[in-house]
Amino acid sequence: MGRGKIVIRRIDNSTSRQVTFSKRRNGLLKKAKELAILCDAEVGYWQKEAAMLRQQLQNLQESHRQMMGEELSGLGIKDLQNLENQLEMSLRGVRMKKDLILMDEIQELNRKGNLIHQENVELYKKLYGTRNVNGANGTSLLTNGLSIGDDSHVQVHLHLSQTQQQSYDSTRATKLGRLQLD
Repeated sequence: MGRGKIVIRRIDNSTSRQVTFSKRRNGLLKKAKELAILCDAEVGYWQKEAAMLRQQLQNLQESHRQMMGEELSGLGIKDLQNLENQLEMSLRGVRMKKDLILMDEIQELNRKGNLIHQENVELYKKLYGTRNVNGANGTSLLTNGLSIGDDSHVQVHLHLSQTQQQSYDSTRATKLGRLQLD
């Protein structure tokens, strides 16, 4: 003789409810395991997955707090040393990435600077023509005696034009008339 059909409704007694839940859950897990074996199928247990994910989340949160310097009181010397090594490796990686980005920006700015310089040279050639441009060394002579060119280490010679002398001594005016920067 088998059991009779039971009515599906909430069990009022909390102890009975807990016992029924445990037995039925175990029965469901047993059926799922049998189904997986019989049909060669993967059966997922969501409750176990959720518990494992919750535990993994807690571990990651604890690790994050430790990386941020919080909750370090329970760690020993070896754990602190491992944490310090992890932080140093992370910092090294961040610095390498920052250096790469800065190098790329510097190269881009140098490229733009070279383009602007080339454009300036072309505009100068258009404005003054090629008559004052010295093609041998890439320097050009301006009308005021200044020279510009590709070499940034070229000596700059400044020549001041003499104005009319009013009450200045002639030797003093001669000294001030020519100024050379080397």
